[in-house]
Amino acid sequence: MTETLEIRKGSPSVELTRDEFRERFRARFVDPNFEALSTEIGKLEDVAWTNYKAQRKAPRTRKAGPGYQDPSYALSLDWLATKDALRRAQDLYDRSDVARVLVIAGGARNEHTCPGEQSKTQRLVGDACDELRRGGAHVDLLDLSEATAEYGRVIYPCKGCVSTAMPLCHWPCSCYPNHALGQVDDWMAEIYPRWVAAHGIAIVTPVYWYMAPSPLKLMMDRMVCADGGNPDPSSTHGKDAAKAKAIELAGWSYPRHLAGRAYAIVTHGDCAGTEGLRRNLADWLNDMNLEPAGAKGMIDRYIGYYEGYATSHEALDRDEAVIEETRCAMQTLLERVAQLRAGVARPGADVREPRRK
Repeated sequence: MTETLEIRKGSPSVELTRDEFRERFRARFVDPNFEALSTEIGKLEDVAWTNYKAQRKAPRTRKAGPGYQDPSYALSLDWLATKDALRRAQDLYDRSDVARVLVIAGGARNEHTCPGEQSKTQRLVGDACDELRRGGAHVDLLDLSEATAEYGRVIYPCKGCVSTAMPLCHWPCSCYPNHALGQVDDWMAEIYPRWVAAHGIAIVTPVYWYMAPSPLKLMMDRMVCADGGNPDPSSTHGKDAAKAKAIELAGWSYPRHLAGRAYAIVTHGDCAGTEGLRRNLADWLNDMNLEPAGAKGMIDRYIGYYEGYATSHEALDRDEAVIEETRCAMQTLLERVAQLRAGVARPGADVREPRRK
């Protein structure tokens, strides 16, 4: 008989009062240009409050249908759309005649917002993309600084479903959108398929306070569903913790949805933290069973070591070696992608893991 575990409760309430809800809702319309629409905004607020109280997370659904454990379970149309995008992306991955590389610019800095200047990361990414295209690759550039500069660009934080039970973490993530809480336009719905379609991943990123920049870390956390995530939310009836625990206790396969893709990493900083971040990124990607490109595909460097920020771009101008090393990392990545597409696996690929997930 499968063991039954207690669902632990005790978190403080997060429910808002009507006045608290009004204050937060109206905060989006403080610009005087909205004053002429005060009546209409009030009507929208009333509907939003009703939906909030009713917890209308996924107001548009359809029955799961064939291929799901519970065909009668109502699945979110938002989730189904992302699932369909994953299928199309996998088809691109399987059928593409050329190597497809997702290049990720990890910094939050963007000249079109408060900093007012292009980032060094974006410059290095430009060199990386040029080198990949010279090598015949199809390049998909994901610039995470758009999260700070574009209207409606948001990556919501991971809610940690996996720590309740792995099957509660759905692939793709079903935590968002949550229409009742106003958590909509989740960028990850677009980002997941871009990872799936890629044969290689190149991450170029600065160090922020010894760690990954906020947009990069948000994306990393939300990628947890790619490593063991449950592709069938009907099996857990959405977010039923007890059902998810029972499935895990009965034995969970931990599907590695991105296994076999190659990766390269370039981290840079001004005085500290580049090596630690490069290692952390590599450990994260290794845990998802992605394949390292090799030593020349793992670069951590300082640009303008302990020099002033105002002259940091001039420091990059002078550092021709780091630009060339970035190009070399991309060449190495393409070489590893070609090996993997030709069926050359990593050593030990068939060795049984003594500590499987």
